Amino acid sequence: MFNIVLVEPEIPQNTGNISRTCAVTGSALHLVRPLGFSVDDRYLKRAGLDYWKDLELHYYDSFDELVEKNKGARFFLASTHAEKNYADFEYKDGDFIVFGKETAGLGPRILSMFPETSIRIPMRPQQRSLNLSNSVAIVLYEALRQNGFNGMN
Repeated sequence: MFNIVLVEPEIPQNTGNISRTCAVTGSALHLVRPLGFSVDDRYLKRAGLDYWKDLELHYYDSFDELVEKNKGARFFLASTHAEKNYADFEYKDGDFIVFGKETAGLGPRILSMFPETSIRIPMRPQQRSLNLSNSVAIVLYEALRQNGFNGMN
């Protein structure tokens, strides 16, 4: 199982879409507060449809709390500022793939915590970034592909 982490997500529809992706892939979703919406938000629930019951969901008050509770885990930090291509890494069961909030990404302090595993999705240089839910799907499915889509058909 892979772990998807959203640090301070702001848009409920993105988190809803990501929750659905996590549910259908058997990945856990970790949300780091503050959230830019209520977890009762109708847009969040609508985007996740009826997949909420199949989702392993965890909440944290800070990124430091998440790291502390998952000592020894590998963390991959997705950022447009990273230099290494996400496809150049070998992902393993239990890895955490971390994404920042839609308007600002991950801050410099968090990025400095795991510089050797900071990853980026290649894109044209004049473009700012991909949609958060698309970015999660791209990296997660590469990790799943590398591991033979274990448990999926």
